[in-house]
Amino acid sequence: MSGLRVGVIGLGVISRFYLAALERVPGVRLAAVCDRDAEVLRTVEGPVGAFTDHREMLAAGGLDAVVVTVPNDLHLAICRDALRAGLPVCVEKPLALRASEGAELAALAAERRVPLFTAFHRRYNAAVRELCRALDGAAPVRSVTARYFELIEEHVGRDRWYLAPERCGGGCVADNGPNAYDLLRLLAGPMAVDGARVVRDGTGVDRQAVLELSGAGGVRGRIELDWSYPGELKDVAVELADGSVLRADLLAGHDGFKQSLWHEYEGIVAEFAGLLTGAGHGGSAGRGPDGVDALRVVEAAYLAERAGVRG
Repeated sequence: MSGLRVGVIGLGVISRFYLAALERVPGVRLAAVCDRDAEVLRTVEGPVGAFTDHREMLAAGGLDAVVVTVPNDLHLAICRDALRAGLPVCVEKPLALRASEGAELAALAAERRVPLFTAFHRRYNAAVRELCRALDGAAPVRSVTARYFELIEEHVGRDRWYLAPERCGGGCVADNGPNAYDLLRLLAGPMAVDGARVVRDGTGVDRQAVLELSGAGGVRGRIELDWSYPGELKDVAVELADGSVLRADLLAGHDGFKQSLWHEYEGIVAEFAGLLTGAGHGGSAGRGPDGVDALRVVEAAYLAERAGVRG
């Protein structure tokens, strides 16, 4: 069999989108899977290696790259081991729990000259790509607002770690914040947090948040997050200097909860493969630095909340 041999580490709720993409995207194939739960490993069909320890999978060889889709608190150790083994890494956002950890991984990837690719799946959404094309040659961007609403309990399934801040890194700000911020960064460039309004539940988990941001040239950003929304709403609106507003509904044409993710993860896998073969779009070292930037925004939002800075 030909194609890049990819190992998937972690078989939680997001892994199914990667596994499907590895079947559909030309030039790649699933070569091994790893999960601590041996019963879960048996659900993966086909002649692939199966491991309950990622270090054993790395030591076995026979891989050209790995996808890391484990709980957030395990990203640092597993990505570090894979990079030290000389393997390119595609890691589910967030890159790590803290910006310092993300910076460590980005530095290690640069030192070993191995791609580190943070997976921001909304970049590959069809409506977002159409919006990007519409902005080409349009008036300058004045502001961007991204809304990211869902009922988190419908998403997590058996992955209850999403609701444990010490494992997730926080709540909606830590989990949905990086994807929402990446849309702002994609459409208007890097931004800094000016203020944050955060609502927490009785257990201390942030369930709703509004982040106010600003970037070069006075461009403004706003991120609205909700983990208690009855259903799912994901969209972005761009206000231009001429007063016009362009919008993208990320869920348009994708009926059903999380259905848009199938084509978005195909985009992730295709670009990751292109990066490894030299056919990709390039960018900032395989988006390790972008992953660090998103972590800085998350940390800044929580700091603003504690300081009472609303922006």
